[in-house]
Amino acid sequence: MITSYSVDSLTSKFCWGASWKCWRIVFVAFSILMTVTAAAQQATNQSPSQPAARTKVVLLGTGTPVPDPDRSGPATAIVVDDRAYLIDFGPGVVRRAQSAALNRKIPAVEPGNLKVAFVTHLHSDHTAGYSDLVLTGWTSGRTVPLEVYGPPGMRSMTEHILKAYRVDIETRTNPEGNQRRFPDGAKVKAHEVEPGVIYKDEKVTVTAFATKHAMESYGYRFDTPDRSIVISGDTNPVEATINACSGCDVLIHEAQPLELPAKMPESIQSFVAKYHTTTGQLAELANKAKPKLLVIYHTVSFPPGIAPPRLLPPKGGADALYASPEMLQKEIGSQYSGKVVIGKDLDVY
Repeated sequence: MITSYSVDSLTSKFCWGASWKCWRIVFVAFSILMTVTAAAQQATNQSPSQPAARTKVVLLGTGTPVPDPDRSGPATAIVVDDRAYLIDFGPGVVRRAQSAALNRKIPAVEPGNLKVAFVTHLHSDHTAGYSDLVLTGWTSGRTVPLEVYGPPGMRSMTEHILKAYRVDIETRTNPEGNQRRFPDGAKVKAHEVEPGVIYKDEKVTVTAFATKHAMESYGYRFDTPDRSIVISGDTNPVEATINACSGCDVLIHEAQPLELPAKMPESIQSFVAKYHTTTGQLAELANKAKPKLLVIYHTVSFPPGIAPPRLLPPKGGADALYASPEMLQKEIGSQYSGKVVIGKDLDVY
């Protein structure tokens, strides 16, 4: 407790009849006392600071099957405290994870720390980084088996990848190998999922729900101590996504521009209509799901120079199949008033 004094009381107590030097000392002391008192009062009046968020969403890849150098294949990390949970592992996932660790200061996503992963479906753009995740994660420091959860076919894919790299693994774990002390890091425990709770630890509960794509596919809801996050994977709009979100903190959903698919070959148009979600459809879905934040990723959008020639319209220019973030934002915003962002690689929410 700080006692209050006035200038008069201090001077009368200490400097009655004294020289001007004493008066000067008292005034300096009084100034210091007032500064300390004001700082203490300000600290008392301030409201307690908000606790730091325990959960982060890290976009490691937001691209499509077409190799855009600015967008790696689909991959998202849910980070809770010091632990990361990976959803999909498209091309470039390990390099993007290392970049997020270094440039976004998120050590949980260093490749050696990636120990649990989930797969929405087995299309190559979502899984082509699998061997990199297994092997580079191991050589970067993972000492325990990688746990992977995904649709039927996950076990077979895992077995064949490990068989394909048998010589590498055996060489690294033989008596002269540089990984001989940590052979378990090259192992993978693959689990095939169905709708319902598929994973739970002290940090997170993960619930799978069926989506609609060209093969068996799943979206996932992550419930952590402070946030609820839903990720769609590739899908046509489904009621299960709405139910899984139902006011969730973050909904990460694919979205395709309204006009661009119509410029592509008829087979592409048909596939998009049947197995993907347009911005208009996503706006309708989000109005029902009511997420606090809607993050759009995995959008067909080809900056000049990267569109496959077979997809370009006969009279279209190099940018005929490019959808700018402003275009996507406008298409969504015309029907949905909630908070929307167009996700980019290495964004953190």
